[in-house]
Amino acid sequence: MRIAGVDIPNEKRLEVALTYIFGVGRTTSQKILAEVGLPNKRTKELSSEEVKKIQDFITKNYRVEGNLKREIAANIKRLKEIKAYRGVRHARRLPVRGQRTKTNTRTIRGNVRVTMGSGRRKLDKK
Repeated sequence: MRIAGVDIPNEKRLEVALTYIFGVGRTTSQKILAEVGLPNKRTKELSSEEVKKIQDFITKNYRVEGNLKREIAANIKRLKEIKAYRGVRHARRLPVRGQRTKTNTRTIRGNVRVTMGSGRRKLDKK
């Protein structure tokens, strides 16, 4: 089944399955189900009417998937253009939210290991 352009898993409960949509978390999926008035059952048990209800409600009230990703990218681009501090940090691929950078920035920097003693040891060929 597809909602908002995403394949929703059949075997999971609806509350969890909706979180596969970018921009919909657990709390949002609970709100959606409460507003639509559906009990929390498995995705495979839904009728086509119920799927249509959920899809219409999401498209009317929430920005999800492509629209949300475009909006986030536009916000970051705006920060870069006005040369805001956060924009500069984005441009340099450094942590934006005040984290320390002497250590603990492996993921944002691409797991770079610079010092001699750090990292994995390469095995010598004999």
